[in-house]
Amino acid sequence: QVQLVESGGGLVQAGGSLRLSCAASGRTFSLYYMGWFRQAPDKEREFVAGINWSGGNTGYADSVKGRFTISRDNAKNTVYQRMNSLKPEDTDVYYCAARRSRQFAAARMAHEYDYWGQGTQVTVAS
Repeated sequence: QVQLVESGGGLVQAGGSLRLSCAASGRTFSLYYMGWFRQAPDKEREFVAGINWSGGNTGYADSVKGRFTISRDNAKNTVYQRMNSLKPEDTDVYYCAARRSRQFAAARMAHEYDYWGQGTQVTVAS
């Protein structure tokens, strides 16, 4: 069992930056592929970024490529998402997710993940 706790969301002006963090419980964090998703009301959960167990491979949605950066620190059981050049359309609840796999390729579908955090709200004002 893995528990995920996100933090770092908030209100920011368009063009601004935020860094989300996701702290994971347990001693096996390095066994997990980690992802960030986002979801607006009445919409499906959308893949944003993913990172493999070693941090050696990352994947991004086209809508955030070049603006968001995912990283992880296995010693701290934490995954991060740095979000730059934020746009009003980035406004969503952001979720951290864990998939028990040491796969290399990105896991882009929500059903591929085993554990989810509670979400953190990001609001970008125009």
